[in-house]
Amino acid sequence: MSEPVVMARGLKRLGYLVLAWVSLGLALLGAVLPGLPCTEFVLLSAWAASRSSPRLSRWLERHRLFGPLLRDWRDGGVISRRSKTVASLAMLGCLGLLLWHQPPAWVLACAVGGMGCGALFIWSRPEGRKRCGDS
Repeated sequence: MSEPVVMARGLKRLGYLVLAWVSLGLALLGAVLPGLPCTEFVLLSAWAASRSSPRLSRWLERHRLFGPLLRDWRDGGVISRRSKTVASLAMLGCLGLLLWHQPPAWVLACAVGGMGCGALFIWSRPEGRKRCGDS
């Protein structure tokens, strides 16, 4: 069972609040810009909002797009197969774009390594919640 979240105070609360809003903005940009992640920024925004703004935290939890993603992650680190597929295709598209621009070998190696680690992580996550009686 997770520990209750303690709201920050003063400058720390302001820092969390700024982080929550900046992360949410980056998530929205990531939804339309190739190469910029969306899900990670939504998760970061929800985490920071839970420590700074009950109102923003509630809004994220109840949002029609972000809510299910956040609840799935909170309830067991679940990532849907559709999300995994979209993320993998986006990474392949970004890799193709990178190859087209013929970067230096070290840039390509870093990009491939980062995308590979990201892909391994998301595909290692469960795709659905276990129900009572499932083994």
